[in-house]
Amino acid sequence: QVFTFNTVEIKVQPSVKVRNGAPMSIICHADISKSTQFQLELNFTIFKDHKLVFMTVSNREDARYEIPVAKSSDTGVYECTVKADKKTKSSSSVSVWVTGMTKPILTADKKDVLEGEVVKLRCELPEEEPPVYFCFRKMKMNSTPKITCPPEPYRKFSEVEFSVEEGDNILQFDCFGKRTVNFEWDTSEYSNKTLITVREPFIKPTLTTTPSSNVTEGDQIQFECSTVVVRMRDIEIILQKDKTILKSVKDKKALKYSTVATLEHSGKYLCKVEQGRASKSTQLNVVVSELFPKPTLAASMTKLDENKDLTLSCNINDFQTANFSILRKNSKGDIPLKKSQTLTMRVNVNDTGSYTCRAEVKGIVKESKPVRINVYAPVSKPTLSVVGGSPEVVLGKPLQLICHSVMGTPPKNFTFYKGDEVKKTVINDTYATFLDENIRLNDKRGYKCDARNNHSSGMKTSDILNVTVIVPVRDASLGSIPYGEVEDGSETAFLCSVKEGSWPILFKFFRKTDHDVLVYEKSEHADRAMWHKKTMKRQDTGTYYCMASNRANVDVRSHPITISVILAAWKKGVIAAFVLITIAGAGALALWWFLRRKKKAKGPSLEMSGSALAANLTSEKLTRQPNDGDYYSGSGYIEDSENHMKSTDESKGPDLESAEVEYTEVEVSTLDPHR
Repeated sequence: QVFTFNTVEIKVQPSVKVRNGAPMSIICHADISKSTQFQLELNFTIFKDHKLVFMTVSNREDARYEIPVAKSSDTGVYECTVKADKKTKSSSSVSVWVTGMTKPILTADKKDVLEGEVVKLRCELPEEEPPVYFCFRKMKMNSTPKITCPPEPYRKFSEVEFSVEEGDNILQFDCFGKRTVNFEWDTSEYSNKTLITVREPFIKPTLTTTPSSNVTEGDQIQFECSTVVVRMRDIEIILQKDKTILKSVKDKKALKYSTVATLEHSGKYLCKVEQGRASKSTQLNVVVSELFPKPTLAASMTKLDENKDLTLSCNINDFQTANFSILRKNSKGDIPLKKSQTLTMRVNVNDTGSYTCRAEVKGIVKESKPVRINVYAPVSKPTLSVVGGSPEVVLGKPLQLICHSVMGTPPKNFTFYKGDEVKKTVINDTYATFLDENIRLNDKRGYKCDARNNHSSGMKTSDILNVTVIVPVRDASLGSIPYGEVEDGSETAFLCSVKEGSWPILFKFFRKTDHDVLVYEKSEHADRAMWHKKTMKRQDTGTYYCMASNRANVDVRSHPITISVILAAWKKGVIAAFVLITIAGAGALALWWFLRRKKKAKGPSLEMSGSALAANLTSEKLTRQPNDGDYYSGSGYIEDSENHMKSTDESKGPDLESAEVEYTEVEVSTLDPHR
């Protein structure tokens, strides 16, 4: 008994889109091939959104899942699976949409409410599955319905609260449900309508004024605000003007407020009655006529020198009978100066400030606009100096000057001059600064400044400040006499010079070693400096350079030169003479030793002849000239000795030159021919 699944299909009747409440069938069909005709038991399973909704066992190739009344909750994706004898096959999925939703049910917690109270509504879809949007509508006569739609992802109902506002007399509420299916909105029909009756907790308040709403400054004015309430608890009455609360009462039906009218009391007044969320208000416009205008304060002068007389007078147009006082404004409280219409005083700088006057009629006090009085002390003679102290500047560098005037009332005007040219004007209290950014060699050197304020004495001018321009040192060079090689013990002059630079110039001479050594320094009011080294020694051999600087603080370094200290000529002669004499003495000693040995060999018979021969040879050596070709005595030895000394000196090389030569006196005597 061999079989195989060809296909498994799922179908929806009457269609995949079914109206809510209509019957619907989900059919699962299995197409099977068999080797022979035999009964095969099939297990059918139908899933909706991957959840099991139907299961049956049959020997037929079809299975039906009947839904007699389709609901929107039956919307979803369906598929079926067929199992037989360890073989399983599934169908493709199919989407089913049950359009429309059931009618929701609306209930309210109360049918009769007061303004300001809250109505709680409940909208329910018991046969629908969440998520669902529940939309509530609040409707009243001649008004557009207000709709609110809270989502409910997990519940089949929703509850909301509506506040009953002023003017809500008879209200109607209903609701409907909606949700998205296949990216489209599916909406239910409207629920039953619920009717709510609204009653006023209190009537609109009344606001009155006594004697009337049109009064004159100085008159007594009284406000009264009243209402009629259903219940007194939590009632509050508030009187306000331009958002400013003037008075309030609680648990009372009326409010009274009185005051003396001023111009500031003109405007709109609001009486408001509140209880819970309910609120009602009434407005009233009040006009206060002016009793007298504001006074004006006049000053004889607003800017004057110290020790001058100042007169202040207070006046009211077309009105004379008033109590006047003159005051000086102060942050800690106005200072009364005199209860009079006029004030005359001799001023000093401390009297600078703002002054006002006040006028009082029938208890109404009005104040004038403040008048600013400025009292000036003369400026003192300014001082001009360079920021940093010394009146000098490096060529090409900026120069900052400060002009300072200690005395005088600010603000002060400071003006800077370079020569006779105005460079800058600054307004400040006690000092001002000026920056001359690029100093050139041919600039005018005289600077001055003047200071002035509003005092009648005019301006004061500083002394002229002459500034020294420091030219930096440039292009240092070093030379020596003699140059290059210098004999040991001789004098050497080193000359360090610069192309330009302001005097004095500090010259420093250095000899280069592992750490450069300062050997000489000198400050000169010239562009060069000489260093005389009296005695040069072999250890003075080396490389030298010089550095030059002045008050510009710029060090300039020369190229280095090399000095070699060699042995003096006379010292070379002394050494040569000493060497030759030493060689001659050694030759004579060798000759004596040779003759002595020869004498011993010949015996006594030859002693006299040897002596005579030696005497003749000696005499001949002393009397003949050195250029005689027959001269022998030791000439070959001397020549060899000289060659030996020369080779020895050459082999020593630099060691001989660098060694310190020591000298001694040698006394040379004539050879005795008899010894």
